[in-house]
Amino acid sequence: MEMTSRRPYLIRATYEWILDNDCTPYVVVNATLKDVVVPQQFVEDGQIVLNVAPSAVRGLNVGNDFLTFDARFGGVPMDVFVPLYAVIGVYARENGEGVLFEEELPTDTDPEPTPPKPEPAAKRPSLKVVK
Repeated sequence: MEMTSRRPYLIRATYEWILDNDCTPYVVVNATLKDVVVPQQFVEDGQIVLNVAPSAVRGLNVGNDFLTFDARFGGVPMDVFVPLYAVIGVYARENGEGVLFEEELPTDTDPEPTPPKPEPAAKRPSLKVVK
């Protein structure tokens, strides 16, 4: 019997374990793989390290096929979308404890992820003096 990937379960468990130990969870992503939506200006050597602490992101969702959240990078809001096959590891910033994964490339049987569509930049609110 073929079993589902254990990667999403290990990512969720490691994330919780890091938070339970009052540390900051970071995720390392292979930014060169298909369907990865991350701020490209912060990619180095094809990888990006993302702070996924509750204070750094909004709406973190680690599903069985992908990881998503909203965050600000250099003050610019962005919807991040990472298929789990692109996650290289999860670790604590403070001590490096965590889990690394072997490379896992997408297969034809992987469901087609739907990366978020960029939203147009919202106008900044302005204040008016009312007399």
